[in-house]
Amino acid sequence: MTITEIEKQLKVLRLSGMLATLESRALQANQSSASLVDALSWLIQDELDHRSSSLRLRRFKASGLDEMKTLTEFDWGFNPKLPKKEIYELVTAKFIQNGEDALLIGAPGTGKSHIAKTIAHASIQLFQKTVYREAHVFFEDMFEAEQTQNRKKVFKLFTQADLLVIDDLFLRKKMPKDAADYLLDVIINRYARKKSTVITSNRPLEDWGLLLKDNAASSAILDRLLHHGHLLKFEGKSYRLKEAANRLSQLRNTREG
Repeated sequence: MTITEIEKQLKVLRLSGMLATLESRALQANQSSASLVDALSWLIQDELDHRSSSLRLRRFKASGLDEMKTLTEFDWGFNPKLPKKEIYELVTAKFIQNGEDALLIGAPGTGKSHIAKTIAHASIQLFQKTVYREAHVFFEDMFEAEQTQNRKKVFKLFTQADLLVIDDLFLRKKMPKDAADYLLDVIINRYARKKSTVITSNRPLEDWGLLLKDNAASSAILDRLLHHGHLLKFEGKSYRLKEAANRLSQLRNTREG
C-alpha cells in the first residue's frame, strides 16, 4: 500500500493521531532504519497522545471555563500572606481523588477565582469531569432547568461531575428565592457521592445563613463542605486594583509622552 492508501484506511478507522504523523514517522523510520515494532510504537503513541489531547479539550469546552489558568502567571509576591503551601496542594488535584472539598474565602481581588480556575484546569488535565460556574450562572441554570422541565439533566451535570467549582458565591447580594434549596440539594448529593466541590466567596462563613435567608440550610451545607474540606483564607491587597493602577499609570505616561 502507498502512503496515500494507508492514510485513507486510517481515516476509515478514525485513527487521526496516526494520520497526522504517518508521513513524518515513515521518513523517521526510513532514516534511522527503525524496526517495524519501533515504527508502530511511535504511531501508537501518537494516537494515544492525540486522543488524550482531544479528550482534555472536550472536557475543557464542556466545563464552562472561559480560560486555562495556571500558577505560572500568578503573582505570589504581591500578596505574601496567601496560603501558598495549601494552594499548591489543591492544584495537585489529589483532594479530588479523595472526594474532599475546598472553600476559598477572602476579600475581592485576592486571587480566589484564579486559584479556583487553576484547580479546575488541573482537574481537566487528569481527565476528570469538571464543571465551573460563576455563582449567579449556577443559580440561573438551576432556575431555568426547573422552568423548562429540564431539572434532571442539569442536576445530574452538577452532582455527578468529579469537580464542581462555584465561583464568587454572594458576590451579588440579591440571591434567588430558592438559592438555599438549590445549593443544599447539590451539595448534599455531591457529599453522598464523595464528589469534590470548590466554592469561592468574599463573605465569611458566619454570614452565609443570613445571605441565603436560611440558617438551617446554610449549616447543613457548611457541615458537609467542611467535614472533609479545606478552608483557605485569602488576605491581602486586590490584584484588580493593582492592574487598574498600572493601566492608569501607563495611560498617563502615554499622554505625557
